[in-house]
Amino acid sequence: MTLQHYIDTVQQDGHLLFDDMLQAAELLFHETTPADDIATFLIALSEKGETAHEVAALATVMKSYALQVDAPAGIYIDNCGTGGDGLETFNISTTSAFVLAGGGIPIAKHGNRKISSKSGSSDVLEALGIHTFATIDETLTLLEQEGIAFLYAPNVHPKLKRLGEIRRSIGKPTIFNLVGPLTNPVPLKTQFVGINRPNFVMEYASVLQMLGRERAIVVSGTRGMDEASLEGQNTFVLVDHDDLIPFALRAEDAGLTEMPLEAIRGGDAIENAQILRDLLDGKQSPYFDTVLLNSGIGFFAYGLAASVKEGVDLARDSILSGRAKQKLEAVIAFSEKIKKEGAHS
Repeated sequence: MTLQHYIDTVQQDGHLLFDDMLQAAELLFHETTPADDIATFLIALSEKGETAHEVAALATVMKSYALQVDAPAGIYIDNCGTGGDGLETFNISTTSAFVLAGGGIPIAKHGNRKISSKSGSSDVLEALGIHTFATIDETLTLLEQEGIAFLYAPNVHPKLKRLGEIRRSIGKPTIFNLVGPLTNPVPLKTQFVGINRPNFVMEYASVLQMLGRERAIVVSGTRGMDEASLEGQNTFVLVDHDDLIPFALRAEDAGLTEMPLEAIRGGDAIENAQILRDLLDGKQSPYFDTVLLNSGIGFFAYGLAASVKEGVDLARDSILSGRAKQKLEAVIAFSEKIKKEGAHS
């Protein structure tokens, strides 16, 4: 079966069943499949609207092609969002990762360079002095030592290079944005994912359930932000084993002040790195409160906090105690060390 067969189905507004999408996804990873066909398929899926089965099947195939990562035993969380919301906010989930690690949660954060934003997770890490060329063994050493590590998607998904070029040529979000957070090669029992589609939150939660997460939270913020926002109402679903529990939350429900999205605009990687540093130094701002909210949700998703509000208190303590900043400094120092060792080898 060629990809054209699946393109025809999707262009006629037909949804692909899980097994059909498995076949189509395999074709996306074949070097012989024409790039134009792949682009047409991805655009057609986006225009039709992806389903939970299509997302879960692509995630399954993509993960099967990832490099093996034998992480030390532990219950890890990833808080990577789907990106693609076009709102040009700062790097909220990357900052929150240090806050969660400072609060004692093991973080294996999956991320990439910008594809549809000014500064992706890996761009801001590079600007902080955290290099993306660490080997898997080095990444696992860092994870064991500090309880936090960043997995740069191209390092663990070598087959994505060609697909990344095709995605860039499309220039807008595709199903790969939805799938990215689902393909962390470190085994996850728990996860916190922001998506840019409020009407897909329940379906995305069911994907997490299909992929074996025992507890997870999906959020879509106001205006389709792929994080929780201080502005307006956030739409959530909590995955708790067999249950999918929808809920909504505003900033004031977590003890924070509502602020417009414009107050948390980011810039390029250098500007966002400065925002991150100031924030972890305890500088109060809407950026600070946004990270409190999203880290608070992470603590709640992990089960360390009984509510988001309690999670916000843990997040504040992680920052103001200096523990979150210590995690940042430790990761930078580790990265510098492997860079120097590489230069001498």
